[in-house]
Amino acid sequence: MALNRVVRIAGVLVASAAFVAACGSSTATTAPSAAPASAAPSVAAASAAPSAAASAVASAAPAGSAAANATLPPVTLSKDITIGVAFPQIDTFLSTVRDGMQAEADKISAATGHKITLNIQQAYQNGQEDPALQLSQVETFVTSGVAAIIIIPVDTSAAQPMSDAAAKANIPVVYVNRNPKIAGNPYVGSDSLLSGTLEMTQLAKDAKATIATTDPSYKGNVVILEGQTNNEAAVLRTQGCNDVVKQNPGMQVTKTQSGNWMRDQGMSIMENWLQSGDQIDIVCANNDEMALGAIKAIAAANMTGKILVGGVDATADALAAMKAGTLDTTVFQNGKGQGSGGIDAAVLMAGGQAAAVPSYVDVPYVLVTKDNMSQFGG
Repeated sequence: MALNRVVRIAGVLVASAAFVAACGSSTATTAPSAAPASAAPSVAAASAAPSAAASAVASAAPAGSAAANATLPPVTLSKDITIGVAFPQIDTFLSTVRDGMQAEADKISAATGHKITLNIQQAYQNGQEDPALQLSQVETFVTSGVAAIIIIPVDTSAAQPMSDAAAKANIPVVYVNRNPKIAGNPYVGSDSLLSGTLEMTQLAKDAKATIATTDPSYKGNVVILEGQTNNEAAVLRTQGCNDVVKQNPGMQVTKTQSGNWMRDQGMSIMENWLQSGDQIDIVCANNDEMALGAIKAIAAANMTGKILVGGVDATADALAAMKAGTLDTTVFQNGKGQGSGGIDAAVLMAGGQAAAVPSYVDVPYVLVTKDNMSQFGG
C-alpha cells in the first residue's frame, strides 16, 4: 500500500505547529547561494504560518529552490525490514528527530502491514560524541544485515569510512541533519548557512532598534558560541553569523569558542567572557542549548536586557525564554520533518528506488521572532 508523500509532509507540518516540544514551522523566503542542488525537493515548505502549512506545501517555496510540492515516489514496503540508525547523541533537539523517525516508521508499518524496526544507537560516551564508536556501530549494522542505515554523523569530515563500510555490503545510507556531502548518499535536512544568516540578521536588526540606541556603552561587539567544530552545521552557522556581521558597519566579532552544543558549556564560556570585563553586546549561538546557558550566565551577572542572545532550533525551552524576554530570536529547525524524511528516503532506497531519491532533500529553516513566536507554541 502506497503512502502519498505530500499528505505525509502536510501532516508533519501541522503536527509540528501544535506540538510545543518540536516547535513549529515558518517564514524563510530566500535560499542562500550556498544551498545544495537547486532541484532539491522540500520536505517542509515554508512561507506561511503553521496554520497554513498544508496550503504552503502546494504553493510556496524558498526562492531559488524547487517547487514546494515536489514529491518523492510513494513509499511502499513489501516485507518487514530493520533500519540501523546512528545518532551522535540524543539531546533535546535530536530527540525530536528520533521521534519523527519512529512516527514515520510506525505509519508506514501500519499502512503496509509490514513492520519497520529501528535499531537506534547513539555514539556518546565519557561526556562526548565519539566518532570511533559511531563507526563501530555502523559496522555492526552492516554485519547484522540491516536493510538501510540512517546516520547523523558525529564528525562530518570523518563520515566516509561509514559510507564505505555500508557500500561494500550494498546497504544504502541516508544522512540526516548533518551533511558530509558524500556522493551516492542522500542528505535529508536543512542548509545550516541559512540558519546562521537568519539568526544574526535578526540580532543585528534588533540591536540597532534597542541596545544600540539606549545603552551608551554599546560597541557592536558580537561573540559566537560555536557547536562542535568538526560538524558541518557548526561551521556553516558560524559562517552565517560572521557574514552578516561583516555586512554591518560598526559591528565586529570579538570572541568565538566551541560549547559543543551543550547548555552547561555555553554557560561556563559566557561566565568566563563576562568575568574578563570585555564589552559584549550580542551572543550569536549555534543552537538554543548554548544560548540558554549564556542567558543563565548573563542573569547571574545582573546583565539581563543589556546583551541580546540568539539561538537555533526553537526548542520548547527556547520559546519559553523568548516569551520571558531573555532570548531575542531563534530559528526553527524541523526535527520531526528531518526524521520522517530520512525514513522515507531509507525505505525507498532499501526497496531498490535509490535513483528516485535526490541527493538533497530540503527541510527549510524558519526565523522565529517575538512577532510570530506564538505560532510555534511560544
